[in-house]
Amino acid sequence: MNALSLVPMFLVGLAGSVHCIGMCGGIVGALSLGGGAPAPTRPVIAIAVARPALQTTLQTNVLRVLAYNGGRIVSYMLAGALAGSLAGAGMLHLASLQVAGYWLANLMLVALGLYLMDAWRGLAHLEAAGNVVWRRVRPLLKPLMPMDTPLKALAVGGLWGWVPCGMVYSALLTAMMQGSALNGAATMAAFGLGTLPTLLGMGLLGTRLRTQMQRRPVRIASGLLVLGFGLLGLLRAANGVSLGWLDALCVTGHP
Repeated sequence: MNALSLVPMFLVGLAGSVHCIGMCGGIVGALSLGGGAPAPTRPVIAIAVARPALQTTLQTNVLRVLAYNGGRIVSYMLAGALAGSLAGAGMLHLASLQVAGYWLANLMLVALGLYLMDAWRGLAHLEAAGNVVWRRVRPLLKPLMPMDTPLKALAVGGLWGWVPCGMVYSALLTAMMQGSALNGAATMAAFGLGTLPTLLGMGLLGTRLRTQMQRRPVRIASGLLVLGFGLLGLLRAANGVSLGWLDALCVTGHP
């Protein structure tokens, strides 16, 4: 796997981050105040510029937001390594299983694109099923509240990465097809980095960015991008050109 082959996954994370606003926006917004309070109505950056005495607070907020997102991305990488190791251990070496897996990964991307556009909410049922796991993880957050230090924010991010999310499930299916724990982790790292700009902005700019990103035109444009990757992957798989969608930009080496 080369770096260019991760670009589509990065773009999926970037486009899908409008969904992250709904899933993680509240907790990231709370980081800008140092605890469980609602996000500020004015951007934290604007407040710090207007009041230089608050610049130290801004620096602390930046560290906590970065720590939270770092923990979240690390948890994605761990999940990707686990998924990729399934193939590396020989569980997905059969050609029929590989074909089925690639088709399923692309269908999940199609579902995600429709989900982002609010055209079909099927992934919401999958997220609801994942809540069985989340109920076991959620109690671990209590000792970490309020998130008033970067270390606490890092731990919360590491746990929050396991929140049931249809978008993450879609990415994990692709990671599973990469054939090794290393490639699976790299795939999820690219996905996580794609979500980073939006969630960093949410943590530093408050609710204004959240409002803009949740606008219908933005959701439709993002959904169309993800949907396009899924449809292109299905088309190439149907024509026998490639099994994966990561080579949609013709930069990977799948046969």
